[in-house]
Amino acid sequence: MKIGFIGLGNMGAPMAANLARAGHEVVGFDLAAPCPAGVSSAESAAAAATGAEIVITMLPNGQILRDVANQIIPAMSAGAVFLDCSTVDVDSARAVARQAQEAGLSALDAPVSGGVGGAEAGTLTFMVGGDTAGFEKARPLFDIMGAKAVHCGPSGNGQAAKICNNMILGITMIGTCEAFALADKLGLDRQAMYDVVSTSSGQSWSMTTYCPAPGVGPKSPADNDYTPGFAAELMLKDLRLSQQAAANADADTPLGRHAADLYAAFVEQEGGKGKDFSAMLPRFEKRHRG
Repeated sequence: MKIGFIGLGNMGAPMAANLARAGHEVVGFDLAAPCPAGVSSAESAAAAATGAEIVITMLPNGQILRDVANQIIPAMSAGAVFLDCSTVDVDSARAVARQAQEAGLSALDAPVSGGVGGAEAGTLTFMVGGDTAGFEKARPLFDIMGAKAVHCGPSGNGQAAKICNNMILGITMIGTCEAFALADKLGLDRQAMYDVVSTSSGQSWSMTTYCPAPGVGPKSPADNDYTPGFAAELMLKDLRLSQQAAANADADTPLGRHAADLYAAFVEQEGGKGKDFSAMLPRFEKRHRG
């Protein structure tokens, strides 16, 4: 396929490179980042989209997505697929999808899970909203860039799945960090704590796959001074998106709201920016009961 790829940052660049290595013709554009090996450079977003069968975007937020959509939709050919892999608010995803559909395009919102490591290894999970025909056309690309793609329903449902998943992740990571900090103060060895919880009812991905305690469980960012695998500020972004969606849907999410408040304090007031989201553990270690 001929593919346009707009947004070649930490996630977009390895995704585009994997498509190029698989033999696709990939034309890329980014305002700041260079094109990776195998990807041709376009002079504008519209130029990257012109003549492409599928245009992929990986952008920082909903407003930038809307701005880029205004540039590329008029340049895209009828029947092409607009595949947005950004994590943005549900309203922006659905607005851009309507705009694309009115122009005769298929529109997919397909945020990802797996981080930079998953993008480089081609093992991402895609949560996809949009029409079935577009999903099937894009499926071969999902198979190159990722290990799994789940069609979640109509436009916006990919973003809905992502923010619900990451709301759970933020809540469970906070709970896991709190429990380790409590175990320390009760004199319970961290390895013993892990051995019990990882095979008991408190088990979660945050404990068994991404343990926030250094030297316990599989290797994780905690073993590298909390150098980000998934940065705390990105978790804050996703938790805020979950609360924006909850407000719009009139959904009661008290734990999600409190998790957003805790990550906001950590990132904006307590030096957590630039640390992994699991660095909540050293934060709780240093605190006393209020």
